[in-house]
Amino acid sequence: METSKFDIADYLDSNEMIAEYLNTVLEEGNDAEIVTAIGHIAKAIGMTKIAEETGMSRPSLYKALSEGAKPQFSTIMKVLKAVGGQIHINPITT
Repeated sequence: METSKFDIADYLDSNEMIAEYLNTVLEEGNDAEIVTAIGHIAKAIGMTKIAEETGMSRPSLYKALSEGAKPQFSTIMKVLKAVGGQIHINPITT
């Protein structure tokens, strides 16, 4: 029996799933995990489409969103906008 490798991008097929995934990573993850998650979302939507919308090249996107990368904040904001997301701040309640 052959098994396939799990790829989260295969399950990010709606705006709701994308938002839920990214919000979970934002709440629980570290910087590197957040960058990786944004990369998964960009892959799910399509790197060519994201490249067109951000004005970046596909190789630059792959490099900026790869594991261990430390992209500039402006790159993250461009990609979030391209995938239909936005950052929203809520006060922390204690």
